[in-house]
Amino acid sequence: MKISINRLNQYIALSESPEEIAALLTRSGLEVEGVEEFVSIPGGLEGVVIGEVLTCERHPDADKLSLTTVDVGSAVVPIVCGASNVAKGQKVVVATVGAKLFPTEGEPIEIKKAKIRGQVSEGMICAEDEIGIGTSHAGIMVLDTDLPNGTPASQYFEVSEDHVLEIGLTPNRADAASHLGVARDLKALLGRPICLPEEKPLVVEKSGPSISVEVQNAADCPRYAGVVITDLKIGPSPQWLQNFLRSLDLEPINNVVDITNFILHDLGQPLHAFDADKISQGKIIVGKLPKGTPFVTLDEKERKLSGEELMICDPNGGMCIAGVFGGNHSGVSDHTTSIFLESAYFSPDVIRKGSQFHGLKTDASFRFERGTDPNMPVYALKRAVQLLQEIAGGKVASEIIDFYPQPIADFVIEVTYGHVNRLIGKNIDPTEVKSILESLDIRVINQTAKGFTAIVKPYRVDVTREADIIEEILRIHGFHQVELSENLNTDYLAEHPVKDLNKLQYRLTEMLAGQGYFELITNSLTKPVYAEKSGYLDSNVNVEIFNKLSEDLGVMRQTLLFSGLEVLAHNINRRQTDLKCFEFGTVYQKTSEGYKEGKRLAIFHSGNRSAESWIEPEKPFGFSDIYAVVERILERLNIEIGQVSMKESAPFTYGLVLKVGEKELGTVGLVDEKILKLAEVRQEVWYAELDWDLLTKKASGLKKYQEISKYPEVRRDLSLVIDKAVTYDQVKAVAEKAGGKLVRKIGVFDVYQGDKIEAGKKAYALSFILQDLENTLTDKVIEKTMSKLIQAFQDQVGAIIRS
Repeated sequence: MKISINRLNQYIALSESPEEIAALLTRSGLEVEGVEEFVSIPGGLEGVVIGEVLTCERHPDADKLSLTTVDVGSAVVPIVCGASNVAKGQKVVVATVGAKLFPTEGEPIEIKKAKIRGQVSEGMICAEDEIGIGTSHAGIMVLDTDLPNGTPASQYFEVSEDHVLEIGLTPNRADAASHLGVARDLKALLGRPICLPEEKPLVVEKSGPSISVEVQNAADCPRYAGVVITDLKIGPSPQWLQNFLRSLDLEPINNVVDITNFILHDLGQPLHAFDADKISQGKIIVGKLPKGTPFVTLDEKERKLSGEELMICDPNGGMCIAGVFGGNHSGVSDHTTSIFLESAYFSPDVIRKGSQFHGLKTDASFRFERGTDPNMPVYALKRAVQLLQEIAGGKVASEIIDFYPQPIADFVIEVTYGHVNRLIGKNIDPTEVKSILESLDIRVINQTAKGFTAIVKPYRVDVTREADIIEEILRIHGFHQVELSENLNTDYLAEHPVKDLNKLQYRLTEMLAGQGYFELITNSLTKPVYAEKSGYLDSNVNVEIFNKLSEDLGVMRQTLLFSGLEVLAHNINRRQTDLKCFEFGTVYQKTSEGYKEGKRLAIFHSGNRSAESWIEPEKPFGFSDIYAVVERILERLNIEIGQVSMKESAPFTYGLVLKVGEKELGTVGLVDEKILKLAEVRQEVWYAELDWDLLTKKASGLKKYQEISKYPEVRRDLSLVIDKAVTYDQVKAVAEKAGGKLVRKIGVFDVYQGDKIEAGKKAYALSFILQDLENTLTDKVIEKTMSKLIQAFQDQVGAIIRS
């Protein structure tokens, strides 16, 4: 957002330099990202003066050149001129020796004393394109002026100089999205009054087109004001207005449109001018049109309406997407003589929907979707009408229409001095607290020794809670004035600090990157065919894109698997076959209640875990590798797995489902060949997908420690043959119950299913770590414990113990 220092000076007297103002605003929360110098004509015409041609003769050695002498005030200088229209007695624009010109096109030119075909030339008589004020190069400019020779050309052309602040406006400070808004902050910071233009009553000067207004939904449009102006003469704006707009990087269009842009940037109130003669039946309807209705906007593009955007209509159809963009048919043109000038307060939600759906970001939508001042529309309307009368010859042809059935109330906030001092970290005198708030137009009532009630005007959409009031006090008092104590601490109004999810993610990213993993960032859009042919995703819950770039990017992904497999295929096809990758990403689904999204962590292994070398042969990734990294992740987050069960369905050939309590934490396993074929991956892939939302919810920053036992561990192994239907979870539960406290850890180091055992059976090779924390285990105790385990496996899961 750009702010003109010249315009700020008309609101509040500023003796400080632009850099000092920038520092002051930045310190109070309006971060100034840069200060630029603005000159309405490039270079400011420095060294360019008004001169008079005293003599003009043909050049003896060049038919198309003239020899002139020109009075430039301080001297009479010879100038060789190539323009055909130069003549004795003309008042002209002269660039003297040393001047630097900035032409409309091309590089800057520095004027030097020169010899042209043997004749001395000490300057240049200029055309308009040579000094950057136009495009004509048909001849030199001949001026009609009585200004004395030597008068700086900047005076004749009314060159405007300014400093412009570039403010990085945060979304909460909608109130500061104007020169008036910034001036309000400077009023509080500098303790100086601001001067608003006088609000003059509007007097109807003549009759004009009769316009009525119907607002169909006051929730979307709480306030709608307008007035009819006739006898307008459309033309260029005066130089001061053009300079103001150009200083903000806006191109002047015509006096009516320029006035609406001026009011928007000056007061923060967007306006819109409709050609009154094009409003059918003299009726404006504020409402919504059916989904799919075509509407041609000012940029001459036809857009299909969503049915959710607010429209300004007449009985024939839409004229404007309210608060966002005007229509091509109803706008102001060179032939317009009468307008209906609109000034409204729209619901931020409905404007945001319309702006987002159509991808239209305008200066008006920027302000409306953040929240404008509901008390500003009529004042801004009157100010615009005054300018239309002065600049465009307009006449007021109607009373102001002001639809405002339910005025928006001020915010009422209870504040205690104890909270003020505790959160700021310093005791602020109640007198200063009141002074600061009142300088910000926040009324203080019901003062007691304990606190007060703050009355906040509705344009301060970011000040609705006690903490917001305290922030206002602090930013004006000054963060830099809060002394640091010897013992630093922080405080907050919430009962519990929130987990920093970014830190958790960064912690795991660091760990995985340190173990040689590459991070993937893939597109959330994916192919519909994955859900249709994968055999485990439901295509009915796909979130489809309305304006598809292509069929390959037609839906939002339900899993991170396929986008990751595409990356693996790309690398494998380029002979990068040994891959360890991970991705944090979002997945999406359509439900009966709307749309649902969740964050996932995906891990991929493919190829060999170690490259071939003379020390050891290449070794492909296996289940233990992918499961080990999942265990390390859970250990880093201090999460214990509750249940583990087998998964022998898509997308895995085989794998495990991990649970915490009754909730599924994730899955891990070998990706099925049919899935790999869909993504054109030609080698084995091990994959894990964890529910990052659940992980972060269960993650604990507290780690439990216990003293290391001085008594040794003992390992014993068992091989069980069990039915395929028996899960590892069941086996583990039996072992924990039968072994009691002595069984410290249970592991599976081999699983076999094949023709060497009975059909319908599988073999588990289990390891048991036994340890007594108070005594050294004896052989008798060990054998007794293992016998209990064997008996329990035989009785409870029908296991056959293999020798």
